[in-house]
Amino acid sequence: MGEVAFDEPRLQLVNENKEFSQDVNRALKSWKLADKGFDYNVVAVFGSQSTGKSTLLNKLFGTTFDVMNEVQRRQTTRGIWMSKSDGANILVLDVEGTDGRERGEDQDFERKSALFSIATAEVLIINMWENQVGLYNGANMGLLKTVFDVNLQLFQKRGSPKTMLLFVIRDFTSVTPLVNLQNSLMTDLDKIWASLSKPEDKQNCNIFDFFDMQFIGLPHKVFAGEQFNNGVASLKTWFTDKSLPEFVFKPNYHKHIPADGFSRFAEAIWEKIVHNRDLDLPTQQQLLAQYRCDEIMRTEYEVFTEQIKSIRPILEAGKVYDALGEVITKITTDRLAGFDKDGSRYHSEVYQTKRKEFEHKMVTTLHVYYVQQLRNLHRRGITVFQQTLQDLAKGDNFRFAEKMREAKKEAEQSFVTGAEGAKLEGTDWQYEEFLFQYMEEIQEIGSQKRAEAMDRMIKSLETYISDSLSEPLEVHLSAAESDMWKKIIASFRETAESAQGILTRRSKGFESSQEELSVSLRSLRYKSLDVLMTRIKEEVADDRLLMRLRNKFQDIFRYDDSGLPRVWKPGDDIDTYFTKARDEAEKLFQLFAKIDASPDDLKDYMPQENDLDDAVVPTGDSDHPLASKPANPYAHTSSNLVILTTARLASLKTRFRKECDAMFVEAKRTTVATTAKIPIWFVGLTIALGFNEFVAVISNPIYFLFLGFTLVGAYVVWYMGIWGPIWRATKVALQAIAEQVSDKLRDSGVDVSALANGSAFNSTANSTRASTASNYTTLRGSRPPTRQSSKLDRQDGDDALELKSKGEGLRSRKSEPLLEED
Repeated sequence: MGEVAFDEPRLQLVNENKEFSQDVNRALKSWKLADKGFDYNVVAVFGSQSTGKSTLLNKLFGTTFDVMNEVQRRQTTRGIWMSKSDGANILVLDVEGTDGRERGEDQDFERKSALFSIATAEVLIINMWENQVGLYNGANMGLLKTVFDVNLQLFQKRGSPKTMLLFVIRDFTSVTPLVNLQNSLMTDLDKIWASLSKPEDKQNCNIFDFFDMQFIGLPHKVFAGEQFNNGVASLKTWFTDKSLPEFVFKPNYHKHIPADGFSRFAEAIWEKIVHNRDLDLPTQQQLLAQYRCDEIMRTEYEVFTEQIKSIRPILEAGKVYDALGEVITKITTDRLAGFDKDGSRYHSEVYQTKRKEFEHKMVTTLHVYYVQQLRNLHRRGITVFQQTLQDLAKGDNFRFAEKMREAKKEAEQSFVTGAEGAKLEGTDWQYEEFLFQYMEEIQEIGSQKRAEAMDRMIKSLETYISDSLSEPLEVHLSAAESDMWKKIIASFRETAESAQGILTRRSKGFESSQEELSVSLRSLRYKSLDVLMTRIKEEVADDRLLMRLRNKFQDIFRYDDSGLPRVWKPGDDIDTYFTKARDEAEKLFQLFAKIDASPDDLKDYMPQENDLDDAVVPTGDSDHPLASKPANPYAHTSSNLVILTTARLASLKTRFRKECDAMFVEAKRTTVATTAKIPIWFVGLTIALGFNEFVAVISNPIYFLFLGFTLVGAYVVWYMGIWGPIWRATKVALQAIAEQVSDKLRDSGVDVSALANGSAFNSTANSTRASTASNYTTLRGSRPPTRQSSKLDRQDGDDALELKSKGEGLRSRKSEPLLEED
């Protein structure tokens, strides 16, 4: 008759009467652990009653231990219970809580169950409340002292497996930092250890020779339920994730008992504890093997550390270490060979375990170097890729996408080759995650550089449009014909369509989709109109516009229909010419005030309201010119085609009329010179009376030579244009002589005040200027004299008439005939 199957998810390993169960083997088989060999782990929990030990185990390992009824609050776990973790080869021991009222002062079972947990489990979870830290009895320090003492006497041998003490502090509030609680507990444990009666061979041992400690705090299960569950989930990874530094099932904690022998092993320990008999665990042969293998491992690891010392500075400097995989493989192989040479002579199981431990230790150390090598490969690849794209940007863009694709492929192949070459043989080191991050950055840089290249292309097209429009704008705006704007719009459309054709051809090099090309063309059209408006506003700036109006006025006012300059005479109708020229010039204000174009002419280049809302940006291209929706500067045709606002138009008209008035006054004053000419009868009289002197001069060689020199000198002075400087120098010299003469006469007692007073001359000049101004007022339509007109009169000499260079005295004398004639 076959063995009856064990169908329960848990087993009472030791009952409350200290009886060990005989169903352990059946339970292990039922739980499919009996054939796992050494591939299992044992964890136990220890702590005061009703502190949530069973609840914690159920959440950590998916077990179904009975938990306390929080209403009745009485003991639920009696004895020691065992169950298998859900999804992992872990035996979980739920030990009866300490300090329960059911057992009262009888602590015998508490001591035995605690000692059994330490002796059999690799990890002992010590569950306590935060407010129990620092208490002697509340934190079970007295019980721990007894357990440590008996355990040290019975089971602990130098080199035997350690036990992990995992302190789980419940209802952790973070008010007191975890590190402070840890320090408090370690202080208590050190005091306990120092007070133990140690055997002779363990007098110099400390607690860390036999135990390792880890600490974690869990919030309140009821009042901070979510944080409690998160903390438990994090703690669970300590038992399952071997890559974490907090992983608790280290090889040196394993008891080296196969799963099918655990029943007998645990029962023997329980019997030893119950009957207090000596137990040799492990055997002397194993102890010797462990001691010697550890010693050999330390020696070989020191050599290993020395050999890899030269690699670290290179990697930390950010450089790629060539042939890293070959170097570390040789070092590891040599060190394992050294370990095998001496360690293989000892206990086979211990030797194999220690060999794996030694190999794992070296692999763990070298994996840090491997990760650093991958990071350096990443940096080098990014640098090379960016340099490749920078060189690519200097050339043409006809094959930009193809060349970028080739650069990405080369970058990926370079990284993969380097990562494979840096691997340690026989390991399963992975670099896929690093490769993914590397290619993500490569893709991001590629997209950015592509967007920059497209942006440069569009900007170059904007420059092309601006340069192409320069000459047509200059020509048409200077001509200022009635169809000026039609010609400008025609030139603009031709240039813009040419730029769009260039963009279409160049976009093939970027392998742009039809959708992306459509967006780019639309953006270029809008920017083309922006360029046109900018150039037009530059060309119709105040100074340039006034210059064009001034040229138009002068073409009509100063030149006749044949294009010859006008020489004003007293009989010319200057007012009519002035009015006609000014009116013709002012017509240009209306021509330049607004672009005369129909909506259809610029419809394709002028976005309407919400026109950009449906613009599609290529997926993943955040740097595309339209990725951030641009402003819509030309959404309203009527307002944006206006060039000259009403206020600006009025200001320009005022400035232009002032300039016209100045040129009108100048024209009026030029008639003074023609009016004051010498009469013909006076010329005839001068010839008749001076004929004898003329004959005398040409008949006398000396007089004739002097006359020749005089004429030549006068010609030279006229040709070089230095009459003005000579006249000013002469005038200054005469004034200086006059002042010296006046001083001499004044010293001699002569009254020279009448001679020095120029009031008569000044009054004559002032009256002449006033007469001229009144005459100008009559000609301009009887405009009353104002402060502005007098200011204009004062500015005439500075701006257009250059009165100082022509001589104020001469102009005042010449003004009288003009007034009489008018």
